Amino acid sequence: MTSRVALVTGGTRGIGHAIAVALRDQGCRVAAVYHGNDEAAQAFHAQTGIDVFRWDVGDCTACADGVARVTRALGPVDVLVNNAGIVRDAPLHKMTAEQWHAVIATNLDSMFAMCRPLIEGMRERRFGRIVNIGSINGQKGQYGQANYAAAKAGVVGFTKALALEGARYGITVNCVAPGYCETEMVTGVREDVLKAIIASIPVGRLGTPQDVARMVAFLVRDDADFITGATFSLNGGQYLV
Repeated sequence: MTSRVALVTGGTRGIGHAIAVALRDQGCRVAAVYHGNDEAAQAFHAQTGIDVFRWDVGDCTACADGVARVTRALGPVDVLVNNAGIVRDAPLHKMTAEQWHAVIATNLDSMFAMCRPLIEGMRERRFGRIVNIGSINGQKGQYGQANYAAAKAGVVGFTKALALEGARYGITVNCVAPGYCETEMVTGVREDVLKAIIASIPVGRLGTPQDVARMVAFLVRDDADFITGATFSLNGGQYLV
């Protein structure tokens, strides 16, 4: 593909790490955005050579400033992968307002905060690829995750609306909704819980970050221009939409 500038939020660890590397290997000039873990970000940069940038994706001003920094360093952004996400789990009768708002800000408000400073340039250049990372739990719900499930369900609606707005300008917008993958969050649970999760997946294994990265890398290709407004469920058959 033509060398494109790609920006991946939550791009230095887990699924984001795999996506950033896949896009680099596909020929993109990649910017990986992170928020809190400087040590992990510097290790990622040393390992991959991919430029890293730090800001809070839930903060509109920080996103506008960050996009400007990436543009100065690498050029106008052609590809955006909204991957950053957090969890603050609790059943609703115990959930605090802080837990609710933190998850909504990072997982859903970031859709607007990141797309807004990029969408006009994509429209002017008549090209853009936006991939939003959803979740199986935004499709089926999950106990103790009213905040997370609501945010990820919102990502699907946002994806569809923006896809309609961008289609005539050469901009595609899609959602990838992974199931349970081999990340720190999943593999760190109790052994019996992990076994139960794997037993519920028909293909008999957890997903990998690379499974998700391959789908994202396909969707951002120049010739994936007839695919937009779709949600792709990568969950090993655990939840069939």
